[in-house]
Amino acid sequence: MSTAKPAHATTHSTTLATTLKNPTFHVIVAAALILSAAMGIRQTFGLFIGPFSYDRGLPVTLIAFAIALHNLVWGFAQPFAGAAADRYGAAPVVAFGATTFAAGLALAAGAPSGLALIAGLGLLVGIGVSCTTFGVVLTSVGRVASAEQRSMAMGIASAGGSLGQVLMVPFAQTLRETSGVSTSLFALAFLMLIAAPLGIVLDRRGRGADMSHAVASHAAVSAPATSLRETLAHATRHRGYRLLTLGFFTCGFQLAFIATHLPGYLTLCHMPMGLGATALALIGLFNMAGSWACGWLGGRLRQQHVLGWLYLIRGATIASFFLLPKSTLSVVLFAAVMGLTWLGTVPLTSGLIAKVFGTRHLGTLFGVVFLSHQLGSFLGAWLGGFVFDMTGSYSLIWGATALAGLFAALLHFPIDDTVHASGASVETARA
Repeated sequence: MSTAKPAHATTHSTTLATTLKNPTFHVIVAAALILSAAMGIRQTFGLFIGPFSYDRGLPVTLIAFAIALHNLVWGFAQPFAGAAADRYGAAPVVAFGATTFAAGLALAAGAPSGLALIAGLGLLVGIGVSCTTFGVVLTSVGRVASAEQRSMAMGIASAGGSLGQVLMVPFAQTLRETSGVSTSLFALAFLMLIAAPLGIVLDRRGRGADMSHAVASHAAVSAPATSLRETLAHATRHRGYRLLTLGFFTCGFQLAFIATHLPGYLTLCHMPMGLGATALALIGLFNMAGSWACGWLGGRLRQQHVLGWLYLIRGATIASFFLLPKSTLSVVLFAAVMGLTWLGTVPLTSGLIAKVFGTRHLGTLFGVVFLSHQLGSFLGAWLGGFVFDMTGSYSLIWGATALAGLFAALLHFPIDDTVHASGASVETARA
């Protein structure tokens, strides 16, 4: 009796084995896990505003400022973290960032005052996030993936990173309710430390990457690589790069406001307890599909056009949610659509930068654009608390968040994606 395997089964097994041995696959998985830890944990911060206010007597404005400050520190630290990864590799940067991130959570867990909370959640967490997220992690994926597959690879890594938001929010909510704020934050700090060694995988390069670098070195003989200073100078003069930077500001403003203040807003609307945590988890769940889809679309359509439509959809969704009556169904639908448009901007934005300027200084160039994103994040998180304390309502900030979507769309559609000379030489070398 024959025991030979069907041809299609053998082909499938060979393809699976090849995929599992592919260094690019390893980098994508490691990037997704690191992003899951870092982005998932920071997505839980909105759950602690109420407990910090009621149990420790801290003003909502101060707590919102601490959360907003980590976005601001993240933004200012991102170009330096990206430049360090460009020069020294991702492993030491991720290890340093994960440790600093965990230290900030631990400090916030035992914070006896508002100053300690600001130092923990604001300063230390901000530095840690800059070393463990997009500017370091996704740019590592961008370097190992081919130009044709880069947008998709970044989208897959971002989608996998959303798993952390799906799991971390209910985990933190449950632990906070059963064991208290301090235990919940200490547990999150421990999870962040576990992710630290994964940075080693981001620096792995297979034979294909080595061949690519060998060809790049040969090409450099006839076309010297553009220095960081020259690339930055050209980028600041590039109209498309400036528009992309301004547009990313609005993205940060929208996401930070919603992530920080949605649970409190739903409480004001007399929605069921725990619905805020459910909404944040649903945003993470649908972001998995949204990030993958944006990465896929970015590999087939002009990335700036995909970004423009994404911002239009997001702005319309925010306006509809605010203006229409609130119900559990409307919250679930809002979370689903927001999730589909949540972090899909990141692989599209970083992919567009890589297309125009190449990958040699991608960490630094994306870091500068991301600084703008985090300036918006700071204002979104902090102004939400400030406006609420001043007016007793989130109405003004909801309106501004919706209009920001239209503003961003108008900025992205006219972006010129003509390849810069340095980007062309790098991609030619990679080919």
